[in-house]
Amino acid sequence: MQTLGQLIKSKREAKGLLLRQVAAFLDIDQAILSKIEKGNRKPNRENIGKLAEILEVDREQLMVQFLSEKIAYEIADEECASQALRVAEKKVRYIKAHTKK
Repeated sequence: MQTLGQLIKSKREAKGLLLRQVAAFLDIDQAILSKIEKGNRKPNRENIGKLAEILEVDREQLMVQFLSEKIAYEIADEECASQALRVAEKKVRYIKAHTKK
């Protein structure tokens, strides 16, 4: 299973973009992007949209990777992590159904 950082790096390399080019587009330091690709740092939500644009990938695909890693790292050490995810999924459906837009 590919991490968000690995996905970003593979898409960047497939497009022939240099680390410094993508970092400049994101308006972040090249070292920060390198850390994101290596999994030593997480991108912020704003960078997800910009990455989707420059890498020409579906924004939702990147957002799913971003959110799933955020959740996974938060609960990975809990014995009841899988059960908590199932309950959270039900809660998300409930909230969406009962929230006025």
